[in-house]
Amino acid sequence: MARLLVVKATAGADAPERCNQAFNVATTAATAGVDVSFWLTGESTWFALPGRAAEFELPHAAPLPDLLEVLLAAGRVTACTQCAARRDIGPGDVVPGIRIAGAAVFVEEIMTEGAQALVY
Repeated sequence: MARLLVVKATAGADAPERCNQAFNVATTAATAGVDVSFWLTGESTWFALPGRAAEFELPHAAPLPDLLEVLLAAGRVTACTQCAARRDIGPGDVVPGIRIAGAAVFVEEIMTEGAQALVY
């Protein structure tokens, strides 16, 4: 049975190191062949919009657009329903491949046998 790693990013440009940690850990796992589900919540929800990841800057960190591209190719990326709604972000606004889903889907994923959840 393959294990699932669910990573929830709660920070965006407001806490750049914590945000980058979430992206970096999820991307590292995905490139190692781990099944990854990456959640954009809180301020990180803005990165679901085209071009927003390119605005993120953190010295000595991999470019966020590159990390997001890996996650979209190798895993799943989800923007939180309520977080998106609070920012007036709808399904037609997000980067292709990013879904919008809520807490029920998150709970379903983290309750999968063998799943590991990390929240940053």
